[in-house]
Amino acid sequence: MHIFLIDSLSQGLMTSFMALGVLLTFNIMGFPDMTVEGSFPLGAAVAAHFLVSGWSPPLALIAAALSGVAAGVTTGLIHTRLRVNPVLAGILTSAGIYSVEIMIMGAPNTSLLMARDLYAQILGWFGRAETQEGTVVIVAVMIAVTVTAMYGFLRTDLGLTVRATGSNERMIRTLGVNTNWTKVLALAISNMLVAVSGALVAQGQGFADVGMGIGALVAAVASLILGESIIGKSSVGRWMIAVVVGSVVYRVVLNTSLRLGMPADDFKLVTSMLILAAVSIPVMQSAGREQATRFHQAGGMLSTREAGRAFLIGLRRER
Repeated sequence: MHIFLIDSLSQGLMTSFMALGVLLTFNIMGFPDMTVEGSFPLGAAVAAHFLVSGWSPPLALIAAALSGVAAGVTTGLIHTRLRVNPVLAGILTSAGIYSVEIMIMGAPNTSLLMARDLYAQILGWFGRAETQEGTVVIVAVMIAVTVTAMYGFLRTDLGLTVRATGSNERMIRTLGVNTNWTKVLALAISNMLVAVSGALVAQGQGFADVGMGIGALVAAVASLILGESIIGKSSVGRWMIAVVVGSVVYRVVLNTSLRLGMPADDFKLVTSMLILAAVSIPVMQSAGREQATRFHQAGGMLSTREAGRAFLIGLRRER
């Protein structure tokens, strides 16, 4: 049980970087970025290539982050300069990234079992052997620093401009803001986080594969919705914490399904059910509160019109 929880926590924290990136584009900017399914394996491929080539893990991680920036900027420029639909722009970039990944790795996948990963190197600095617990601590510190930095950025003038672009693009344009620039910036930051997530996951599982991005966007959206349902989104800081919690919960649910003997092919079905449940619960709660409020305002009594309607319905049933 201990290994199960540590493994789920480790995977959830690694993929929470991706969920934070999706939070920035989908929720804050209102930009449906499909580049995620390409930048996630791209970060893994770049990190794997440099690790196998003998680069230090921190430099490999930086290279992966820069590849994510390039992917996000590409999508942003296709959308803003060529006026391509945002969904199509992301799809085009992801399609091109697939070929780039194979060119980088020279094959559809690359093993990292013989390469020194980031977790082993950092733990080695403190004279400790690589363990799952140590990996969790490292990723937890990294995500804490990332959340703090992202929270601080969104409270700056530039960050507020990015948020305003997502809230009301037309209004912010009248103030002289170049919304094309803010879109490209948000996409670059988002896909940088997604690529970092891919690099961390690849090092955690010991290999990089071009198919890693399949379902990545769905997993990120599921993490967002689960986190919002559990923690809420009353403020930006709370929202980001909710994303991290949702990512961990999502991995716990998937790993639990796997332990119960559910085939891995059914994971998408489980994800769909999770998203549906997470979306339905707030709606049902809101409807319940609205009905309770109406009942309370009526003093616990049906209005004359409602009582008459109920009486007619009763008569029809008797017939």
